[in-house]
Amino acid sequence: MRPILIRGGRVIDPANGVDAAADVLLLEGRVTAVGPGLAREDAEVLDAAGCVVAPGLVDLHVHLREPGREDVETIATGARAAAAGGFTSVCAMPNTDPVTDNQAAVGFIVSQARKAGGARVYPIGAVSLGQKGEQLAEFGELVGAGAVAVSDDGRPVATAHLMRTALEYALTFGIPVIDHCEDVSLSAGGAMHEGLVSTRLGLKGIPRAAEDVIVARDLALAALTGGHVHLAHVSTAGAVAMIREAKARGVRVTAEATPHHLALTDEACAAYDTNAKMNPPLRESGDVAALRAGLADGTIDCIATDHAPHHYDAKEQEFDHAPFGVAGLETALGIAITELVDGGVLGLPALLRCLTSRPAEVAHLPAGTLTPGAPADVVVFDPAAEWTVDPARFFSKSRNTPFARRRLKGVVRWTIVGGGIVHRQGDTPGP
Repeated sequence: MRPILIRGGRVIDPANGVDAAADVLLLEGRVTAVGPGLAREDAEVLDAAGCVVAPGLVDLHVHLREPGREDVETIATGARAAAAGGFTSVCAMPNTDPVTDNQAAVGFIVSQARKAGGARVYPIGAVSLGQKGEQLAEFGELVGAGAVAVSDDGRPVATAHLMRTALEYALTFGIPVIDHCEDVSLSAGGAMHEGLVSTRLGLKGIPRAAEDVIVARDLALAALTGGHVHLAHVSTAGAVAMIREAKARGVRVTAEATPHHLALTDEACAAYDTNAKMNPPLRESGDVAALRAGLADGTIDCIATDHAPHHYDAKEQEFDHAPFGVAGLETALGIAITELVDGGVLGLPALLRCLTSRPAEVAHLPAGTLTPGAPADVVVFDPAAEWTVDPARFFSKSRNTPFARRRLKGVVRWTIVGGGIVHRQGDTPGP
């Protein structure tokens, strides 16, 4: 493999507190050196003038649909879409068909990811067999095969007893339990956030309490067990306040928010746009403000996409019947820079911490840093360059985004995984 010398960029490595003009040398799949004036005669030189050079982005929450729904996404297309978005590591949720609840299923994902190239894919195993909420999966076998966490995402962990047992069992293996916080008795039949917009549209709403009730349960159980709970796609002001208070008490809780929950409100649903239908639903401006404040003060640890691809025909149904979910891998960095950095919520180093070192820490991944000796997983992007979201040009198989035609800042120039370039600006999807 030919060495790569990334020259003349602004190197931001939150894990090491680095924010300086420097070069980065990659050799034999590893970061070899970071500093000014590096040279290597046999290296491929990437001119990063005007660009940021950072550890490859890390996403704790994606749905790659394989096995079972290869018509809407595969591990290969998802990993390629991730690379186009600047992500070098993604964690794949287990709500596949069959469910990723055993050693063989985890091994299949590891094998498919290795063949695919693109971003690295880390499997997340199911908490319960078949995600039925009845019997715990065998966490030891899942971790032994390569799982980095457990979750029943797409569904909440069904009962307080099962969640307590999962947190205690996960302690043995040093992994987080990731929970989708939704009291289904409160959310049943809901299509969007319960509020003025849902009333105006005549749609059944999902109240904030559906999330807040389970957040409160999970925080109490994490305090009881000492286990690590990671709360997925937080969307309410109440959840942010509870997480902040729990962290102050020393509860082992981490949390993520998505770009769409940080950027949009339920008004995005006003024209019955099913591309704005997601679970948890888009909330109100006060919730968005609370999420942004939580991200800024560290209450919310990470930004995760919850990439949830769907077929075009599925999203073309009536709002009530269309599936929840948004394709997020290729727009996440642009939304984050445009909404959060340009919006004055976070500086670029703080934003990159939420997208690199912090998610890597949560799942104990060998990622998110440019420390010499670390895997050569790097993104080079121009934070000032503008582009327009065109879903037809996505590398993902799916086009379901509420950001179509949005003008964003932040263009990925190169994405490098293991010392090899897996995406270049100007690449286009294959046939």
